[in-house]
Amino acid sequence: MNISLSWKWPALGATLLLWLAGGCSGEAVREFFGYSTPRERYEQALRDAGLHRTALGGDWLAAAAEALDSPVSVSPPYLEEGYLDPRQTTATAYRVSLRRGQLLEVTFESEPDTSYRIFIDLFRVPERLDAQPRHVTSADSLDRDFDYFTHRDGDYLVRIQPELLRGGRYSIRVAVKPSLHFPVYGRDATAIGSRYGDGRDGGRRRHEGLDIFAPRGTPVIAAAAGVVRSTRDNRLGGNVVWLRDEFGQTHYYAHLDTQLVRRGQRVTVGDTLGLVGNSGNARSTPPHLHFGLYRRGSYDPYPALEPLPTTTEDFGGNPNLIGRTVRVTRAAARLRLHPTARSAILAELPRHTPLQVAAGSGAWYRVIAPDGTVGFVAASLTEPTDRPIRHEVLAGGARLLTDPVPLAVAVDSVSAGAEVPVLAAFGEFLLVQGPSGRVGWLALD
Repeated sequence: MNISLSWKWPALGATLLLWLAGGCSGEAVREFFGYSTPRERYEQALRDAGLHRTALGGDWLAAAAEALDSPVSVSPPYLEEGYLDPRQTTATAYRVSLRRGQLLEVTFESEPDTSYRIFIDLFRVPERLDAQPRHVTSADSLDRDFDYFTHRDGDYLVRIQPELLRGGRYSIRVAVKPSLHFPVYGRDATAIGSRYGDGRDGGRRRHEGLDIFAPRGTPVIAAAAGVVRSTRDNRLGGNVVWLRDEFGQTHYYAHLDTQLVRRGQRVTVGDTLGLVGNSGNARSTPPHLHFGLYRRGSYDPYPALEPLPTTTEDFGGNPNLIGRTVRVTRAAARLRLHPTARSAILAELPRHTPLQVAAGSGAWYRVIAPDGTVGFVAASLTEPTDRPIRHEVLAGGARLLTDPVPLAVAVDSVSAGAEVPVLAAFGEFLLVQGPSGRVGWLALD
């Protein structure tokens, strides 16, 4: 972060510089300086042009808020293919749980048009249910990729929204990776013998790091690029190295047999800092590295090192059905929270229930049920609605409605004696095609 300021009040300037040096988060900087995001600048341009007073502009603004209110829960790594209809004002938010020290990666690709602006914003879900999501960071509107280093545990929302009247086919990948390289050469998480928070000295203190066991003399390597802040010998850690990394946090490498760097030295990921030993208060234990992380106090380094799945399953459904309506083919299908058979069940869907396909992931469709519930259904349990399941002859005249509720808006009317094809069914309503070709909901008498 490069900031050049001329202060009228030196004390205030000094206070701010100390605050920045302490490792300010993106949301804190935004709150202090009040900068606007790419989407906010676009919204202001719409308002300046008076477009926010139009139905289209108003719907675009509302879609962003609605997406945050009804996010799609995903478990990384998550890959989705979908369609952004330029005629509609769509926005989607993906809810993901993150641990401090993890790296969130979001990649968005579009076809055939790659030139339109897509607004990608990250929000942190507040702990209070009555509070609004807090904006954390944004991607550049023409750069469809961004990374975020997680500063605190919690749930986050990744919201995507295209500019007005633009869209097309897209894919989005949401992945979570460790932000740090494993600090002992040739070892991985299986070599960790003691975790953060374990009791020490009969419970009088807690372990503020990870103990990674390896033979004496194994290279201890830099888990991130940074600057060596000090190399010293102390009573507990023995031969130690302190390193300040690019994320603004401090690494603590302790119990070294030998230190191989000096204060002020710049290192890159994988550079050797020293050799595994058992110096300090570890002389009675086998050789190991004590690895700690500090930023406004210590925190658990494991999420920053934890190996996570990276492979995603290619979409196996019918891409031509994205953006269209399908119906359930089995006696019952389960609408799930995530695209996996082990996920929580949101609803049991009877046969012939219509579903709006919003996107696809693996062998699943992300769908919107007639009552507005969003979830995932196995693509193999659905079929297109291009052929009717039966025909219905109306005894009396009726209205075709936009939604399967009695007070919905009428889109068409059907005369008594008319025969209409039934495309799907939900509760006490049938989804039919009227004589004019319009599709709507018909209430059963």
